[in-house]
Amino acid sequence: MNIWFTNHINAIGNALGQFRRSPGHFFFNILVLAMTLALPFGGITLLDNIQSVTRQLSVSPETSVFLKADTSPADAAVTEQSITRIFQEENQNIELVFIAKDAALQSLQKKTGLADVVDSLGSNPLPDSYIIRLKDSTDSRNLSTQIESAATQLQKIPSVDKVQVDSDWTKRLAALLSVMRMGLLFLAIVLSVVVIVVTFNTVRLQVLMHLDEITVSWHIGASRAYIRRPFYYMGIFLGLFSGIIALVLIDLCLYPFNTVIIELAQLYGSSFQLTPLGPLVSAILLAGSAALGWLGAILSVNRQLWKIN
Repeated sequence: MNIWFTNHINAIGNALGQFRRSPGHFFFNILVLAMTLALPFGGITLLDNIQSVTRQLSVSPETSVFLKADTSPADAAVTEQSITRIFQEENQNIELVFIAKDAALQSLQKKTGLADVVDSLGSNPLPDSYIIRLKDSTDSRNLSTQIESAATQLQKIPSVDKVQVDSDWTKRLAALLSVMRMGLLFLAIVLSVVVIVVTFNTVRLQVLMHLDEITVSWHIGASRAYIRRPFYYMGIFLGLFSGIIALVLIDLCLYPFNTVIIELAQLYGSSFQLTPLGPLVSAILLAGSAALGWLGAILSVNRQLWKIN
Protein backbone atom coordinates (compact mmCIF):
# COMPACT_ATOMS: atom_id res chain seq x y z
CA MET A 1 0.00 0.00 0.00
CA ASN A 2 2.86 2.39 0.85
CA ILE A 3 4.46 1.67 -2.53
CA TRP A 4 1.16 2.42 -4.26
CA PHE A 5 0.85 5.79 -2.51
CA THR A 6 4.50 6.58 -3.20
CA ASN A 7 4.10 5.85 -6.91
CA HIS A 8 1.05 8.11 -7.18
CA ILE A 9 2.66 10.92 -5.16
CA ASN A 10 5.71 10.76 -7.40
CA ALA A 11 3.49 10.81 -10.49
CA ILE A 12 1.61 13.86 -9.15
CA GLY A 13 4.90 15.63 -8.43
CA ASN A 14 6.14 14.76 -11.92
CA ALA A 15 2.97 16.13 -13.51
CA LEU A 16 3.09 19.37 -11.52
CA GLY A 17 6.77 19.65 -12.40
CA GLN A 18 5.83 19.72 -16.07
CA PHE A 19 3.54 22.69 -15.33
CA ARG A 20 6.36 24.52 -13.57
CA ARG A 21 8.84 23.88 -16.38
CA SER A 22 6.51 25.16 -19.13
CA PRO A 23 4.14 27.62 -17.39
CA GLY A 24 3.37 29.68 -20.50
CA HIS A 25 2.50 26.67 -22.64
CA PHE A 26 0.19 25.15 -20.03
CA PHE A 27 -1.34 28.52 -19.09
CA PHE A 28 -2.62 29.14 -22.60
CA ASN A 29 -3.89 25.58 -22.93
CA ILE A 30 -5.71 25.88 -19.60
CA LEU A 31 -7.12 29.26 -20.69
CA VAL A 32 -8.46 27.76 -23.92
CA LEU A 33 -10.05 24.89 -21.98
CA ALA A 34 -11.47 27.30 -19.39
CA MET A 35 -13.14 29.44 -22.06
CA THR A 36 -14.54 26.28 -23.62
CA LEU A 37 -15.92 25.01 -20.31
CA ALA A 38 -17.28 28.45 -19.42
CA LEU A 39 -20.05 28.12 -22.04
CA PRO A 40 -21.76 25.01 -20.61
CA PHE A 41 -20.97 26.12 -17.03
CA GLY A 42 -22.65 29.45 -17.72
CA GLY A 43 -25.66 27.71 -19.24
CA ILE A 44 -25.96 25.44 -16.21
CA THR A 45 -25.77 28.48 -13.91
CA LEU A 46 -28.53 30.25 -15.84
CA LEU A 47 -30.72 27.14 -15.93
CA ASP A 48 -30.21 26.54 -12.20
CA ASN A 49 -31.29 30.11 -11.40
CA ILE A 50 -34.36 29.87 -13.64
CA GLN A 51 -35.38 26.58 -12.05
CA SER A 52 -34.98 28.05 -8.56
CA VAL A 53 -37.41 30.82 -9.54
CA THR A 54 -39.94 28.42 -11.01
CA ARG A 55 -39.85 26.35 -7.81
CA GLN A 56 -40.78 29.46 -5.87
CA LEU A 57 -43.74 30.10 -8.16
CA SER A 58 -46.97 28.25 -7.78
CA VAL A 59 -46.84 25.22 -10.04
CA SER A 60 -50.56 24.68 -9.50
CA PRO A 61 -52.60 26.82 -11.88
CA GLU A 62 -55.61 28.60 -10.45
CA THR A 63 -59.02 27.71 -11.82
CA SER A 64 -61.71 30.38 -12.05
CA VAL A 65 -65.35 29.27 -12.13
CA PHE A 66 -67.83 31.96 -13.22
CA LEU A 67 -71.50 31.40 -12.35
CA LYS A 68 -74.46 32.35 -14.46
CA ALA A 69 -75.99 35.75 -13.78
CA ASP A 70 -79.28 34.31 -12.47
CA THR A 71 -77.65 31.92 -9.99
CA SER A 72 -79.29 32.10 -6.57
CA PRO A 73 -77.37 31.80 -3.26
CA ALA A 74 -78.85 28.33 -2.78
CA ASP A 75 -77.63 27.23 -6.23
CA ALA A 76 -74.23 28.75 -5.48
CA ALA A 77 -73.99 26.64 -2.31
CA VAL A 78 -74.86 23.50 -4.30
CA THR A 79 -72.24 24.47 -6.87
CA GLU A 80 -69.64 24.78 -4.13
CA GLN A 81 -70.39 21.26 -2.95
CA SER A 82 -70.15 19.98 -6.53
CA ILE A 83 -66.76 21.66 -7.02
CA THR A 84 -65.41 20.12 -3.82
CA ARG A 85 -66.67 16.68 -4.80
CA ILE A 86 -65.10 16.85 -8.27
CA PHE A 87 -61.65 17.64 -6.92
CA GLN A 88 -61.98 15.00 -4.22
CA GLU A 89 -62.54 12.47 -6.97
CA GLU A 90 -59.29 13.73 -8.56
CA ASN A 91 -57.54 13.22 -5.18
CA GLN A 92 -56.76 16.92 -4.95
CA ASN A 93 -57.01 19.05 -1.81
CA ILE A 94 -58.25 22.52 -2.76
CA GLU A 95 -58.73 25.97 -1.33
CA LEU A 96 -62.06 27.34 -2.55
CA VAL A 97 -62.60 31.11 -2.44
CA PHE A 98 -66.00 32.63 -3.26
CA ILE A 99 -65.94 36.09 -4.81
CA ALA A 100 -69.31 37.86 -4.82
CA LYS A 101 -70.06 40.02 -7.82
CA ASP A 102 -70.35 43.13 -5.65
CA ALA A 103 -66.88 42.51 -4.20
CA ALA A 104 -65.52 41.93 -7.70
CA LEU A 105 -67.04 45.22 -8.84
CA GLN A 106 -65.50 47.12 -5.92
CA SER A 107 -62.11 45.61 -6.69
CA LEU A 108 -62.48 46.67 -10.32
CA GLN A 109 -63.39 50.22 -9.28
CA LYS A 110 -60.22 50.53 -7.20
CA LYS A 111 -58.02 49.89 -10.20
CA THR A 112 -56.42 53.05 -11.53
CA GLY A 113 -58.28 54.63 -14.44
CA LEU A 114 -61.27 52.25 -14.33
CA ALA A 115 -63.53 53.92 -11.77
CA ASP A 116 -65.22 56.23 -14.31
CA VAL A 117 -65.64 53.39 -16.77
CA VAL A 118 -67.28 51.15 -14.14
CA ASP A 119 -69.62 53.95 -13.01
CA SER A 120 -70.76 54.49 -16.56
CA LEU A 121 -71.92 50.86 -16.83
CA GLY A 122 -74.93 51.44 -14.56
CA SER A 123 -75.64 47.88 -13.40
CA ASN A 124 -73.09 45.35 -12.23
CA PRO A 125 -72.09 43.18 -15.22
CA LEU A 126 -69.82 40.88 -13.22
CA PRO A 127 -70.93 37.38 -12.11
CA ASP A 128 -70.32 35.56 -8.85
CA SER A 129 -67.28 33.34 -9.11
CA TYR A 130 -65.09 30.82 -7.34
CA ILE A 131 -61.29 30.73 -7.30
CA ILE A 132 -59.86 27.22 -6.90
CA ARG A 133 -56.29 26.77 -5.68
CA LEU A 134 -54.64 23.41 -5.14
CA LYS A 135 -53.05 22.71 -1.76
CA ASP A 136 -49.84 20.67 -1.27
CA SER A 137 -49.50 20.11 -4.99
CA THR A 138 -46.31 18.91 -6.62
CA ASP A 139 -44.84 19.54 -10.03
CA SER A 140 -46.04 16.27 -11.52
CA ARG A 141 -46.58 15.47 -15.15
CA ASN A 142 -50.18 14.44 -14.47
CA LEU A 143 -51.12 17.72 -12.78
CA SER A 144 -52.19 19.56 -15.94
CA THR A 145 -54.17 16.53 -17.09
CA GLN A 146 -55.99 16.33 -13.76
CA ILE A 147 -56.81 20.05 -13.83
CA GLU A 148 -58.14 19.88 -17.38
CA SER A 149 -60.24 16.82 -16.50
CA ALA A 150 -61.69 18.63 -13.50
CA ALA A 151 -62.37 21.72 -15.62
CA THR A 152 -64.36 19.63 -18.10
CA GLN A 153 -66.52 18.29 -15.26
CA LEU A 154 -66.94 21.76 -13.76
CA GLN A 155 -68.26 23.07 -17.06
CA LYS A 156 -71.10 20.53 -16.89
CA ILE A 157 -72.50 21.96 -13.63
CA PRO A 158 -75.82 23.66 -14.52
CA SER A 159 -75.10 26.93 -12.70
CA VAL A 160 -71.60 27.33 -14.18
CA ASP A 161 -71.25 29.72 -17.08
CA LYS A 162 -67.50 29.52 -17.79
CA VAL A 163 -64.41 27.76 -16.44
CA GLN A 164 -61.01 29.35 -16.98
CA VAL A 165 -57.74 27.54 -16.21
CA ASP A 166 -54.52 29.57 -16.30
CA SER A 167 -52.29 26.56 -17.02
CA ASP A 168 -50.98 27.70 -20.42
CA TRP A 169 -48.10 29.66 -18.92
CA THR A 170 -46.92 26.67 -16.91
CA LYS A 171 -46.92 24.52 -20.04
CA ARG A 172 -44.97 27.13 -21.99
CA LEU A 173 -42.45 27.49 -19.17
CA ALA A 174 -41.98 23.72 -18.90
CA ALA A 175 -41.52 23.47 -22.68
CA LEU A 176 -38.99 26.32 -22.66
CA LEU A 177 -36.98 24.68 -19.87
CA SER A 178 -36.99 21.38 -21.79
CA VAL A 179 -35.62 23.13 -24.87
CA MET A 180 -32.93 24.81 -22.76
CA ARG A 181 -31.92 21.48 -21.20
CA MET A 182 -31.70 19.82 -24.61
CA GLY A 183 -29.67 22.69 -26.07
CA LEU A 184 -27.38 22.72 -23.04
CA LEU A 185 -26.86 18.96 -23.31
CA PHE A 186 -25.94 19.26 -27.00
CA LEU A 187 -23.56 22.14 -26.21
CA ALA A 188 -21.97 20.20 -23.36
CA ILE A 189 -21.37 17.15 -25.58
CA VAL A 190 -19.78 19.19 -28.37
CA LEU A 191 -17.54 21.18 -26.03
CA SER A 192 -16.59 18.03 -24.12
CA VAL A 193 -15.14 16.71 -27.34
CA VAL A 194 -13.21 19.97 -27.69
CA VAL A 195 -11.79 19.56 -24.17
CA ILE A 196 -10.72 15.99 -24.92
CA VAL A 197 -9.06 17.02 -28.19
CA VAL A 198 -7.14 19.93 -26.63
CA THR A 199 -6.01 17.72 -23.74
CA PHE A 200 -5.06 14.99 -26.21
CA ASN A 201 -2.79 17.35 -28.16
CA THR A 202 -1.28 18.90 -25.02
CA VAL A 203 -0.38 15.54 -23.51
CA ARG A 204 0.80 14.29 -26.90
CA LEU A 205 3.33 17.14 -27.11
CA GLN A 206 4.60 16.32 -23.63
CA VAL A 207 4.96 12.66 -24.55
CA LEU A 208 6.94 13.58 -27.67
CA MET A 209 9.16 15.92 -25.64
CA HIS A 210 10.01 13.08 -23.24
CA LEU A 211 10.02 10.32 -25.84
CA ASP A 212 13.66 9.41 -25.23
CA GLU A 213 13.10 9.12 -21.47
CA ILE A 214 10.00 7.00 -22.04
CA THR A 215 11.84 4.71 -24.46
CA VAL A 216 14.74 4.19 -22.04
CA SER A 217 12.34 3.55 -19.13
CA TRP A 218 10.44 1.07 -21.25
CA HIS A 219 13.55 -0.89 -22.22
CA ILE A 220 14.90 -1.09 -18.67
CA GLY A 221 11.67 -2.68 -17.50
CA ALA A 222 9.39 0.17 -16.41
CA SER A 223 5.76 -0.90 -16.40
CA ARG A 224 3.08 0.67 -18.57
CA ALA A 225 1.34 2.04 -15.48
CA TYR A 226 4.56 3.74 -14.33
CA ILE A 227 4.99 5.47 -17.69
CA ARG A 228 1.34 6.43 -18.12
CA ARG A 229 0.63 7.66 -14.59
CA PRO A 230 2.31 11.12 -14.74
CA PHE A 231 0.57 11.93 -18.03
CA TYR A 232 -2.78 10.79 -16.65
CA TYR A 233 -2.38 13.20 -13.76
CA MET A 234 -1.33 15.90 -16.20
CA GLY A 235 -4.64 15.47 -18.04
CA ILE A 236 -6.57 15.49 -14.77
CA PHE A 237 -4.87 18.70 -13.65
CA LEU A 238 -5.49 20.31 -17.03
CA GLY A 239 -9.21 19.59 -16.75
CA LEU A 240 -9.41 20.49 -13.06
CA PHE A 241 -7.54 23.81 -13.32
CA SER A 242 -9.55 24.73 -16.40
CA GLY A 243 -12.81 23.95 -14.59
CA ILE A 244 -11.79 26.09 -11.61
CA ILE A 245 -10.94 29.05 -13.84
CA ALA A 246 -14.21 28.58 -15.77
CA LEU A 247 -16.25 28.70 -12.54
CA VAL A 248 -14.35 31.81 -11.40
CA LEU A 249 -15.02 33.50 -14.75
CA ILE A 250 -18.73 32.71 -14.53
CA ASP A 251 -18.94 34.02 -10.95
CA LEU A 252 -17.16 37.24 -11.97
CA CYS A 253 -19.53 37.70 -14.91
CA LEU A 254 -22.54 37.49 -12.59
CA TYR A 255 -21.73 40.85 -10.96
CA PRO A 256 -22.18 43.07 -14.06
CA PHE A 257 -25.20 41.04 -15.14
CA ASN A 258 -26.82 41.41 -11.72
CA THR A 259 -26.50 45.19 -11.79
CA VAL A 260 -28.79 45.22 -14.82
CA ILE A 261 -31.02 42.33 -13.71
CA ILE A 262 -31.68 43.85 -10.26
CA GLU A 263 -32.81 47.13 -11.83
CA LEU A 264 -35.15 45.23 -14.14
CA ALA A 265 -36.48 43.01 -11.35
CA GLN A 266 -37.23 46.02 -9.14
CA LEU A 267 -39.55 47.38 -11.83
CA TYR A 268 -41.63 44.23 -11.35
CA GLY A 269 -41.40 44.29 -7.56
CA SER A 270 -38.98 41.36 -7.45
CA SER A 271 -35.58 40.87 -5.84
CA PHE A 272 -34.38 38.28 -8.34
CA GLN A 273 -30.66 38.06 -9.12
CA LEU A 274 -28.33 35.45 -10.50
CA THR A 275 -26.48 33.43 -7.88
CA PRO A 276 -23.39 31.22 -8.28
CA LEU A 277 -23.71 27.47 -8.39
CA GLY A 278 -23.82 25.61 -5.09
CA PRO A 279 -20.89 23.61 -3.75
CA LEU A 280 -22.33 20.25 -4.80
CA VAL A 281 -23.02 21.25 -8.41
CA SER A 282 -19.63 23.00 -8.64
CA ALA A 283 -17.87 19.88 -7.33
CA ILE A 284 -19.70 17.72 -9.90
CA LEU A 285 -18.68 20.06 -12.73
CA LEU A 286 -15.06 20.08 -11.57
CA ALA A 287 -15.07 16.28 -11.36
CA GLY A 288 -16.51 16.15 -14.87
CA SER A 289 -13.88 18.52 -16.29
CA ALA A 290 -11.10 16.52 -14.59
CA ALA A 291 -12.57 13.32 -16.04
CA LEU A 292 -12.55 14.83 -19.54
CA GLY A 293 -8.90 15.76 -19.14
CA TRP A 294 -8.11 12.27 -17.88
CA LEU A 295 -9.90 10.72 -20.87
CA GLY A 296 -7.95 12.89 -23.30
CA ALA A 297 -4.71 11.88 -21.60
CA ILE A 298 -5.61 8.19 -21.77
CA LEU A 299 -6.25 8.37 -25.51
CA SER A 300 -3.05 10.33 -26.15
CA VAL A 301 -0.66 8.26 -24.01
CA ASN A 302 -1.98 4.90 -25.21
CA ARG A 303 -1.65 6.01 -28.81
CA GLN A 304 1.97 7.10 -28.33
CA LEU A 305 2.94 3.98 -26.38
CA TRP A 306 1.40 1.83 -29.08
CA LYS A 307 3.68 3.54 -31.60
CA ILE A 308 6.73 2.82 -29.43
CA ASN A 309 5.84 -0.85 -29.33
